[in-house]
Amino acid sequence: MIEVVHVSKAFGPNLVLDDVSARFDQGKVNLIIGASGQGKSVLAKCIVGLHEVDSGQILYDGRDFSAMEREERRIVRQEIGMLFQGSALFDSMTVEANIMFPLSMFTKMTKKEMLDRANFCLERVNLEGRNKLLPAECSGGMQKRIAIARAIAMNPKYLFCDEPNSGLDPKTSILIDGLIKEITYEYNITTIVITHDMNSVIEIGDNINFIYQGKNWWQGSSQEIIKTDNKEVVDFVYASEFMKEIKEKLG
Repeated sequence: MIEVVHVSKAFGPNLVLDDVSARFDQGKVNLIIGASGQGKSVLAKCIVGLHEVDSGQILYDGRDFSAMEREERRIVRQEIGMLFQGSALFDSMTVEANIMFPLSMFTKMTKKEMLDRANFCLERVNLEGRNKLLPAECSGGMQKRIAIARAIAMNPKYLFCDEPNSGLDPKTSILIDGLIKEITYEYNITTIVITHDMNSVIEIGDNINFIYQGKNWWQGSSQEIIKTDNKEVVDFVYASEFMKEIKEKLG
C-alpha cells in the first residue's frame, strides 16, 4: 500500500498540488485521472521521488519515503516497476536484453538466472520465443508487453504505469488493461495507473482518484464513477459524445 498524506507541491508561485491525500491499495489497480494541467502527473512524480514534496508524506507500507536519505530511497526504488508512456525500450538492445537490464543493474544474478527470469516474464506476457527481436521489429502492442515484462522482472511490490494505452488501438488497449489487472491480482502488487482512457477507468478501476485543480477532488470505484453526480467528475467522464450517449442510456 502507498499513502499520500497532506502533500502539497508548488513551482514558484504556482501551487500544483494542494493538500492532497490518497491511498493506493495493495492487490488493486489504482487510477489517477484528470484533465491535463490539473496535477496528476506531478502527483505521480512526487510519489516516486522525481519531485520533492513541499509538505506532507509519501508512505510505502508505512515507510516515510519523503523523509528518507538517498540510500534508503534506492532500496525502495528497487521494489518499484515502471511502465513508461512510450515504453522506453532501448532500441539497440534485443527484447531479452531490455528485460535483463534492471536485473544486471540491481541484482547479483548470474547470466543464466537473469535469462531464466527474462524467459519467465516473456512467457507471462505471452511473448515467449521473441527474445532476439529488436524493439523496431515489434508492434506497438508488443512493445508495451515487453515493457511490462521488464517492469515485473524484479518482482516489484509497486507498479507505476504512465498512460499504458497511449498510441494503441482499442483492441490492443483492452489487452494491455487486462494484462495489468491480471499481474496486479496475481502478484498482489500495489499498481498505480495514470490514464485518460475511459475504457481503462471502467474496466480496471478498482480505486479511482480524480485530480482537479491540484486537489484529490473525488475518490471511488469504476461502478461509483458512472453514478456520481459530482459536476467536475461528470464533465470529465462524459466529455465525449459517445460517453454522453452511454449516460443517456443509463438514465
